[in-house]
Amino acid sequence: MSVQTDKEQFSFQAEISQLLHLLSHSLYQNREITIRELVSNASDALDKFRYASLTSGQNARCDDLRITIEPDKENRVLTIRDNGIGMTHDELVSHLGTIARSGSLDFLKKAQQTGEKTADLSLIGQFGVGFYSAFMLADSVEVVTRSYTEDRGWRWESTGDGKFSISEVSEPVERGTSIRLHLKDGMEEFTEPTRLKYILRKYSTFVPHAIYLAAEHINDQPPIWVEPKSTLTEEQYHNFYEYLTHFPGQKPLWYLHLAADSPFQFYSILYCPDQNLEKMGFGRADHGLHLCAKRILVQNDNRDLLPDYLRFLRGIVDSADLPLNVSREALQDNTVFRKMQRVITKKVLDHFDTFAEEHKDAYVRFYREFGVILREGVSSDHENRDRIAKLLRFGSTHSMQTSDMVSLEDYCNRAKEGQEQIYFACGTDPDAVMRDPNLEVFRSRNLEVLILTDPADEFILSHLGEFQKKQIVSVDAADLKLPPKEDDPSKSDEEKSEADKDQQDTPPNLEALISLMKESLGDQVQDVRRSERLTESPCCLVNAHGSMSTTMQRVLRMNTPEFEMQKMILEINPGSPLVKRLAELVTNSDNHRFIRDCSQQLHANAMIMAGLAPNGNEMAARLQGFMLELAGSKSSIVQ
Repeated sequence: MSVQTDKEQFSFQAEISQLLHLLSHSLYQNREITIRELVSNASDALDKFRYASLTSGQNARCDDLRITIEPDKENRVLTIRDNGIGMTHDELVSHLGTIARSGSLDFLKKAQQTGEKTADLSLIGQFGVGFYSAFMLADSVEVVTRSYTEDRGWRWESTGDGKFSISEVSEPVERGTSIRLHLKDGMEEFTEPTRLKYILRKYSTFVPHAIYLAAEHINDQPPIWVEPKSTLTEEQYHNFYEYLTHFPGQKPLWYLHLAADSPFQFYSILYCPDQNLEKMGFGRADHGLHLCAKRILVQNDNRDLLPDYLRFLRGIVDSADLPLNVSREALQDNTVFRKMQRVITKKVLDHFDTFAEEHKDAYVRFYREFGVILREGVSSDHENRDRIAKLLRFGSTHSMQTSDMVSLEDYCNRAKEGQEQIYFACGTDPDAVMRDPNLEVFRSRNLEVLILTDPADEFILSHLGEFQKKQIVSVDAADLKLPPKEDDPSKSDEEKSEADKDQQDTPPNLEALISLMKESLGDQVQDVRRSERLTESPCCLVNAHGSMSTTMQRVLRMNTPEFEMQKMILEINPGSPLVKRLAELVTNSDNHRFIRDCSQQLHANAMIMAGLAPNGNEMAARLQGFMLELAGSKSSIVQ
């Protein structure tokens, strides 16, 4: 029997205590994930030891790294043992007493919002807290460990009550870590070899180290990434995806199996998850790809093999041309690695091209989920910017009545003859966008407009600038260029003549009206001018050349209080009945005060239509004045 020194007592970090309460009281039935998580942690410990021995020059023996599962039915104890890197005293305190990753806090918050009794704990391993799933099975947990860097061993113990103890083990301890689960009542199934074998083969088939249940080698499957594609089944690909991601029972949207022999050799399997965790509120994804050198794991979180805008992909890359002792800094400077990164990125973009062409509906589903990340490549990857631009998708007036999304290429193929620009409109939702007066001319002339409801889309398009030599502009831009008008074959010559007359029927005193409106509005606007884009509304606001759209400016102002909106141009519609009447009244100076008030109100109306806030007190007083004047002109005599 081992002799141990006095125990040191510690308290868990507050978040750990919350997590243990959640796990201890959860009614989640799939408690077998505990085995999956502890085996995964053991595999990581073996990887770390192999990497440390290869890079430290110690040349420690690595040919017998293994994970051993030892059930003790009589005493209701399950032991999971590895001969990996082990832990020191301080590492025990750090690794098993605190949460190091903010993602864990997000996990807790999400689980508590869902409700402890119904929380789905199957994803727990993604957030760095898989060890604590042990308390789903055990009343108490004992960890005996020895780091490869020292000769003494340590014992960690806890009953999950908010505290843990650490003591030194005086007798010799083998290198590695042994976790003993003292199982709760009703958990005897986890000492049954048949049950354990099923769990291990379900979750841990592709763990890259030997797993032994008693004397039986459980996971004898070859690494599928080096196997020919023709020999693999969908089930094998999906099982490997579950192993890599800890997404039990979930299938990826798609996978891509790559192999290259020249000018360098590598094998890779890449997966696209079914859901975007960033959209689910778990923050920015920080998972990378598994990087292997000659089937030996070098890094399990390499974030440099793919550009950041493809960070949602999961998978493994194995190359025989990388040294085993390569560091992250060396990887970034390694010529082979940089070429490999370029080739893998190209292969992924090739796959996107084919996927978008051959499976349009599935691609739109993918884009709705991950387009928010993919589009970042337009501004960050200059080499592939045009390729990424082809993969973008947007709502459009062409598909307003459907859930379809259109590409820039589709848009250009439908563009009118002589159309030099790609038009887009921004707003909080499609209905709000369609109420924008700036769209009137596009509706009347059947010109397609992209509908953007995410301000980031405008930023991306503004960065892109043009596509297929067509400038990309907002419908509220002052430098809008419309293609030549097309004759409408459905209209008679008389109707066409009448329409042309209406268009040319400019009020004789329009310039005098514009001059008075400029005087009234002063420095509230950059200019007042005649509009060529309005067909119904009396006026609208447009942005001067080189300015951001109104929506983008509004977003910046909400997030940056010191941001000042740029002065806009007020355009008036000479065909509007109101504008025509004001132009008639302008000849009489007695009407100028009324016209000045109308100018202010038209500007306020245009601000509201553009999603901006006019001076409410001034507008209310002005409207009351209009109503009073109108009421005074009414007769109270019943006719």
